[in-house]
Amino acid sequence: MDRVIGLLINPIAGIGGPAGLKGSDGAAVQAAALTRGATARAQERAVRALRVLAHEHPGTTILTAAGAMGADAVAEAGLVARVVHTPEAPTRGCDSTRAAAALVESGAGLLLFVGGDGTARDVAAAVAGTGVPILGVPAGVKMYSGCFAVSPAAAGALAARWISDTALPLAEREVLDVDEQQLREGPVDPTLYALVTVPFVVGRTQSRKSATAASEAGAVGAAARGVVEAMDPETLYILGPGGTCREIARQLAVENTPLGVDVVLGGHLVRLDASERELLALLEGHAGTAKAIVTVIGGQGFLLGRGNQQISAGVLRALGPNPLLVVATEDKITALTGQPLLVDTGDGELDRSLAGYIRVTTGVQSALVYRVAAC
Repeated sequence: MDRVIGLLINPIAGIGGPAGLKGSDGAAVQAAALTRGATARAQERAVRALRVLAHEHPGTTILTAAGAMGADAVAEAGLVARVVHTPEAPTRGCDSTRAAAALVESGAGLLLFVGGDGTARDVAAAVAGTGVPILGVPAGVKMYSGCFAVSPAAAGALAARWISDTALPLAEREVLDVDEQQLREGPVDPTLYALVTVPFVVGRTQSRKSATAASEAGAVGAAARGVVEAMDPETLYILGPGGTCREIARQLAVENTPLGVDVVLGGHLVRLDASERELLALLEGHAGTAKAIVTVIGGQGFLLGRGNQQISAGVLRALGPNPLLVVATEDKITALTGQPLLVDTGDGELDRSLAGYIRVTTGVQSALVYRVAAC
């Protein structure tokens, strides 16, 4: 297989996350995200991945699409772009499929894509039957699929290793996605759309998201109760997405946004389905302490950067020292088999400051200490 890398970027990937829109599909959602102050981050995350690749293999030629779909990021990272596809403006999902097909036809042996689960679906459709492996640079909102690296830097390192290491292991991984409209109305199970081949290195390639088993309901309730009983009435709590946080809201008897971010103070709801901009405004107006309550994504171990982009680097900095209150069942932690909890805010300095060990509430008067790592 030729050791040539192809790159495509979904320019609007992830724009709906900080705006609290649970995704970025559709022109109306993208326009709403812009009005809420969101900005696209796909280009920046692509450059971060490519700079790692450029450090290992300077001057490498990358097959890519024109402009914001790839060539701009390749140039910014100091690599050489060979454009093999020029999309129409504005770009659509079909452009990702067409670009991926053009990259494979032009000789790409590894297809590096920047986006989320929707982009993974488009790319998988193009490479079906070709045997070409793919690797996602995480830039979307949800990223349930197992075809992503854990961070842009990890994606760049894997791509660099793929060029020089013909023995780099490959693994079959699922491409999963959910209907975003249904997601905005409540929790839904992801659908399997494809199986793809992915460069695999433990700690650098993420696992698929695993659901919480129904049998864990009692453990989830106990973990949530442990948080509720320890809540300080003067502290402002940002309640992240996830089933355990949803159970916290139920025990507080406050309304909850499925897979959204809500804010409570003194046991009362302050803001429902808050965006990054709204969280920053609330923190600026709150004189006391504040915490973000987050849970662990099953199977992946992420605390930040997957589905809760409203709790951004800016919000975490505004929260001050020790901004996180982590809650999870013991079974969810045990299932990580010693792999660390992960943070991927897009701010490397902040991610490193959050690394170390953190207390995880697992029940009423029960907790454990577990390692956190920057991606």
